[in-house]
Amino acid sequence: MNVNIYYGGRGAIDDPTLYVINKMQEVLDELHVNVMRYNLYEIRTTIATLPQTLKEADAIILASTVEWIGVGGYMQEFLDACWLYGDKETLSRLYMQPVVMSTTCGEKEGMLFLQNAWELLGGLPCAGICGYVEDLRTFEMNRGYTVIIEQLAENLYRTVHQKYKALPSSNAAVKQSIMRTAQVELTPQESAQLSKYVSDEDYVKQQKEDIEELADLFNGLLKGKSGTKEEEIMDRFHAAFVKGMGVNATYKLYLDGLSTPLILRVDNKSMECFFEDVEQADIIARMELNILDSIMRGETTFQRSFMGGAITARGSMRLLEKLDEVFAFL
Repeated sequence: MNVNIYYGGRGAIDDPTLYVINKMQEVLDELHVNVMRYNLYEIRTTIATLPQTLKEADAIILASTVEWIGVGGYMQEFLDACWLYGDKETLSRLYMQPVVMSTTCGEKEGMLFLQNAWELLGGLPCAGICGYVEDLRTFEMNRGYTVIIEQLAENLYRTVHQKYKALPSSNAAVKQSIMRTAQVELTPQESAQLSKYVSDEDYVKQQKEDIEELADLFNGLLKGKSGTKEEEIMDRFHAAFVKGMGVNATYKLYLDGLSTPLILRVDNKSMECFFEDVEQADIIARMELNILDSIMRGETTFQRSFMGGAITARGSMRLLEKLDEVFAFL
């Protein structure tokens, strides 16, 4: 999966939009999504060529900051370029997720503007995020906000992966009557500029550190009170273990309601299951205790719960999918 991020702010160090898209990129990197980041303020002289970069993308994120009114000229110029130079067939299959943060007011209007513009271009809508940030440090320290941002990135992954549909909108009808602008071919100079830009290593996907695990809110509160439940979980995993599936991995499962994470150490034909907070793991996941109960009763699966948003995880998605083969709950 390929996702392009187009950032239309000024690149100020205290821009809250930068914090949001950095967090989202970390999540997408963990999901093994190929992410390309385009800072429009750095390449303002070649914005007209950027619609060509949409061809390899499955989805895009349009991110901008409202500093006094509206989403800013760079983002407007990019959308104008998509209208004039963008391939309409390419646009018709692209999901767009808007991200608009404000340091004054107007973030909701900004997000609505991006949504309407993309639908008029013929693109596919995707739920976005907007918010007002008075103090960036306070915003960054709020773990609740961070969880919302991470879930937003996961929702984009699920939307593209499952090809979610949307109800018809009036914008689609209006598009038929106003989209009469002839397709504008790029000049050789513009094509050369685009080739130079795409090959520039400065814009290659940045590698980010692993997502910091959400602090266990109940750590210590239930200590000594959940032993029976922990023993039941370990017994169920031992009973469901399937040998010889070729999996060698360590899974770390945070269960909301239990003070210590569940560790599953699988070595093809053997398995260790215990509750302990170890540092190294190939998959780190979090879920509600009732979701795990549903999985152990055979009502759902790990993969189905992840795609539905009930489980958040980082690490190799291939290993996450293997959980349903290694543990056969009936």
